[in-house]
Amino acid sequence: MRVYLTIIYFLIHYYMNLNTFAAAFAIAMGVIIPAFSIGRIGAKAVESIARQPEAASKIQLNMILAAAFAEGLGIFTFVIAILILNK
Repeated sequence: MRVYLTIIYFLIHYYMNLNTFAAAFAIAMGVIIPAFSIGRIGAKAVESIARQPEAASKIQLNMILAAAFAEGLGIFTFVIAILILNK
């Protein structure tokens, strides 16, 4: 673990400034978190449809809305990263 921290420290201090690191971290979290969220939304929607097939249209509509909001969070973090880089 100490080796990884040393490598990260070296990369931050010698190859990029703190703004670049913050933007890279924001983009990484903006990709990972919505991807995880959309995966969970899809899994729970399929599970719900399997339990109540007659409610499939309502569940599908709510799933699409929730996925759109999760994706909006990813786009928002991308915009924040761009703002950090242009500071």
